[in-house]
Amino acid sequence: MPPTFRELHELDEILLLPNAWDAASARIIESAGARAIATTSAGVAWSRGYPDGNALPVEQQLAAVREIARVIRVPLTVDIEEGYSKDPAAVAQVAASAIAAGAAGINIEDAAGPVELLCGKIEAIRLRAAGLGSELFINARTDVFLRGLAAGDAAILEVARRGALYRKAGCDGLFVPGLSEPQAIRAIAEAIHPLPLNIMAVPGLPPLETLWKHGVRRLSAGSAIAQAALALTAQLATAFLSGMPDELFGKAVDYEATNELFVQ
Repeated sequence: MPPTFRELHELDEILLLPNAWDAASARIIESAGARAIATTSAGVAWSRGYPDGNALPVEQQLAAVREIARVIRVPLTVDIEEGYSKDPAAVAQVAASAIAAGAAGINIEDAAGPVELLCGKIEAIRLRAAGLGSELFINARTDVFLRGLAAGDAAILEVARRGALYRKAGCDGLFVPGLSEPQAIRAIAEAIHPLPLNIMAVPGLPPLETLWKHGVRRLSAGSAIAQAALALTAQLATAFLSGMPDELFGKAVDYEATNELFVQ
């Protein structure tokens, strides 16, 4: 039997999570060899005509989860941003709906909100998931580094403080986007142990071997793949509109092979 999403965090290698934004991108990512797939909140929001940042209607989020889960066989973890509500009970309902739609895990973030609020949301989600008999993996995201809420040793201490509180509330992992400096990674990984440390790919990130040695257990692509795909779309559209249609065919996927990916 293939490992569960929770078990993928316990292997002797970093769990690499390419982030998808719709069924097509998820199925292609799976076909490339991904052992699990994460959604990107930005990519999902853009693909449905909304800005990133808790603007996506919940029903649109859940529709995307159902569409992705229908076409993949590997575990799916869903970025639910801040949970689309300040009410922990309402956020727990979003998580329950994500489980019903096919999610094995979620990301939920503190953003600029109070730590206590995210703790309450995590507690409510954990309780609701347990009632459903779900092994939902709750990845708590803290934006201390991403938003520059603190710097240097103070940032490390603040992430460690938040990690301890989120763990007590019931999270299973800690996501620290914006973290990239090796010594800070090591310090945070040691401080939050045994929570697995998740970071986000950024330019100039150390090699996987170094990240593993410093305590990283999960690496997410974030919105980078979606942004690159949209950049290529803009480039090709510009070429086509400039009278250069041949530019469309240089890096195209094979039609028949791609179509076959979706044959049920």
